Amino acid sequence: MSATEGLRVRRVYEAPEPADGARVLVDRLWPRGLSKEDARLTEWCKDVAPSTELRRWYGHQGERFDRFAERYRAELAQEDARQALERLRALAGEGPLTLLTATKDASSSHAAVLAEVLREGF
Repeated sequence: MSATEGLRVRRVYEAPEPADGARVLVDRLWPRGLSKEDARLTEWCKDVAPSTELRRWYGHQGERFDRFAERYRAELAQEDARQALERLRALAGEGPLTLLTATKDASSSHAAVLAEVLREGF
């Protein structure tokens, strides 16, 4: 199994599963109403989250997703994010990796874009 086969995106509010492997929250803000104990995180990786400005601009408006993904990829090329990406790649190389987000629709979130970027890097 390649490192990317064990890579998935889930909502942080969903109950942890054994298949999750390393559970990494990739949001800049802590999820509302969730205790750190209930989250059962391996890490909280804020440095790969989109900037506050980009997140607010996107506002989860579907028609903006392609432009959001493009702008987010540009942010991921910056130094802090590149180091955090390397950490996520290392975790993915060790076993299953689940990227967690509080976003209601994880498939149109930064976490989905991040998963694509990680898959492209292997």
